[in-house]
Amino acid sequence: MRLRSLQIGATFLGLAVIAGCSTTSGSGGSLLPSRSSGSTTYIAALQGGIVSRSGVEISNSDRARALEAEYRALEAAAVGQPVTWSGRDVSGQVVAAAPYQVGSQNCRQYKHTLTASGRQAIARGAACRNKDGSWTPLI
Repeated sequence: MRLRSLQIGATFLGLAVIAGCSTTSGSGGSLLPSRSSGSTTYIAALQGGIVSRSGVEISNSDRARALEAEYRALEAAAVGQPVTWSGRDVSGQVVAAAPYQVGSQNCRQYKHTLTASGRQAIARGAACRNKDGSWTPLI
């Protein structure tokens, strides 16, 4: 398994990049409106998430588990609360930072730590929430 650490620095996540994310705030002024659905549509909107840029080669079923964890962390996890998952020979945890808003855009930075064959890889990124409740990663 090929592992590498991928880190997207905060400087990359400048206002110009954030402004390109098409999101809107939810009702009631909350940065993270509650959604109960973790449907395939919401997970597909993550476009492979940051797990796909981690350098860790994993099966499709493990990737689905990892993406579900990314979605759950972005959507509902408290700041710093890990959302863990495990698959065949690989496991991970996703930790989302505090939500922030730029204009009408709701976004969160997050970190995905994967462990495979006793080695760790860390991917960092950010995503913004769309009108339909899905999240789109900033690349």
